[in-house]
This record gives sequence, C-alpha cells and structure tokens, in this order.
Amino acid sequence: MTLYDSLKTGPFFLLGPCVIESQGLLEEVAEKLVQLREKLKRPIVFKASFDKANRTSAGAYRGQGMERGLQLLDLIKTRYALPIITDIHESYQAQPVAEVADILQIPAFLCRQTDLLTAAAETGKIVNIKKAQFLSGEDMAYPVRKVEEAGNTQILLTERGNMYGYNNLVVDFRNIPDMKAYGYPVVMDCTHAVQRPGGAGGKTGGNREFVPAMALAAKAFGADGYFLETHPNPNEALSDGPNMLFLSDLEGLLERLTHS
Repeated sequence: MTLYDSLKTGPFFLLGPCVIESQGLLEEVAEKLVQLREKLKRPIVFKASFDKANRTSAGAYRGQGMERGLQLLDLIKTRYALPIITDIHESYQAQPVAEVADILQIPAFLCRQTDLLTAAAETGKIVNIKKAQFLSGEDMAYPVRKVEEAGNTQILLTERGNMYGYNNLVVDFRNIPDMKAYGYPVVMDCTHAVQRPGGAGGKTGGNREFVPAMALAAKAFGADGYFLETHPNPNEALSDGPNMLFLSDLEGLLERLTHS
C-alpha cells in the first residue's frame, strides 16, 4: 500500500514543530510520534518547515534553510521511518525537496500560484494544498484542477480558516464537505486555525486552548486528516508558539480523534 492509499483509509495525522530549530528538537518530537504511531496504528507524517518565508516581521526566525533543513528531515525519515511533509514557496524548490519529502505542502497564501502547483505536481509526490484565507472551499476547484492537469491526482486539501476581520481567523466548517466533494482527502489544520495573524506586536499570536475543539468539530464535519503543530515547550518556540500544542498534550487528543 502506498502512503497516499494509507491516508485514504481513515484518520491520519500531519504532526511536528512549526519550523526546524535544531536536530535535538526534531528527534525529541519524532520519538514521541513513533510511540503514538505504534499505539494508535494510524498513519503519522512528520512535519517541519526548513524556511518560514511568510513571517510577519523581517527579523523573525525563518529556519535553517533548504540545504541544511533537508539534511535534517532526511535524518528523521531514515532514523525513525517517518514520512515527511514540508512547505515549498518557489517552483525551483519542488524537485530537490521531493528527493526527501513524501508530501509537498503549498502554503495557503500561495495556493493560486500556477507555476508552484505545477512544479509540485510534476514531482509525482503527494501535494497538500492549503486553502487560502481569502478563498472558500468551493474555490479550491481551481488549484485542484491545476495539479490534475499536470498529471498528478495524489492531492490533499487543507482547511485553515478565513480572515474576516483584523488579526483573527474564523473557520467555516462547511468548507470541509465542500472540498471533499472533489474526491480527495481533506485535512483540518487545527493549530493554524487558532492563529491571531500579526496580532502579537509584529508576530503571530494564537489561542491553543481552542485546538481540541477545532479538531473535534472538524471530525464531525467529516475531516479525513488532522494537521497539528506541536513542540515540547511552545512558549519558547521560535515560530507560532502561541497556537502550537504541548507535545505532552498530543496523545490525549489523537486518541479522541481516532477512537471516540
């Protein structure tokens, strides 16, 4: 069974820290994810970004860059037998990133970028398209079509909320069934959905206390997978700390999503 086939069989999880901070952080998170995979018997994909190219402030931490970042992600993939998902921001990144990553993720702000979608599709890897904060679920027909027309039907679609006001996001859970109508698995990004974009003085804030409710509401609307960023100590994380789950809280939520 291919990875994509396994993702279509029931709940799956895209999990990891927001950004690559250090090898030690990646290994600490990976060790926990392997334990959860063995316990829950569900597909788990390791997530971390080698570059956060869309930070609020120019001075914010972005990551360790593509070369070093891919080295570290390949180490996690090899040592822990975890498939990898990571973002790409420019079309030239697609092919080298695909040599390590099993899933190429298209950031929400870039989901209409034709060249980026086409380059990702042409690698033959799974493409996870995050729905932009300014699009409806129905609008995702057009990014889907671009990937299909490039010859790739291994697609995931991810809901992550819409911007309806200043420094806040609102989730319309009807977007989940709307996107499922295209025939591809739909993921709920439970942690970015509770962001407060730019709402913390030049950086993004968030309300992690609402993450479990976001996940369970998405389950009620038929989500196939769940994207959750997690960190041993989010309060000290270098990116998106306010909306990341404590690593110690991850197991209880995944059990509810898998069994309840």
